[in-house]
Amino acid sequence: MKFSDREDIEAPIETVFAAVMDFEGFERAALRRGAQVQREDPPGGPGAGTRWTVKFVFRGKRREVLATMTDFEPPSGLVVSFTSGGIEGLTTIDLVQLSPGRTRVSVAVTLKPGTLSARLMIQSLKLAKSNLDRRFKARVADWASEIERRERLRA
Repeated sequence: MKFSDREDIEAPIETVFAAVMDFEGFERAALRRGAQVQREDPPGGPGAGTRWTVKFVFRGKRREVLATMTDFEPPSGLVVSFTSGGIEGLTTIDLVQLSPGRTRVSVAVTLKPGTLSARLMIQSLKLAKSNLDRRFKARVADWASEIERRERLRA
């Protein structure tokens, strides 16, 4: 199952990449929602090999997500692989400079079941795919708008 979206952002690629790399901001957002987040950076700081362990309660059950940044290419993007409860996934963020002040960001999340129960869960998600797609696209658009808003305030 795949979710993807593409947004054009009125900001330089370096600014957009800095927003992608704002791990502390993403971690604070998860903490505000009740998650526990632990990050391990490789020597030299965040980059390929950075790992996260995220624990949270979803639909009354305790969940744990293990994520690892597998590819890191500043300023053109990154790839994070993750596993949780038999589901394996890949999040890819690609940045393309359209002009000095405009960047296209492509975000894709792919989910693959690894167990029978995960397969059943993915199947149930497919029934709500159009609603989930709409919510995913809205989140990416909101994030892009926030980057543009910050860029306007900075300029």
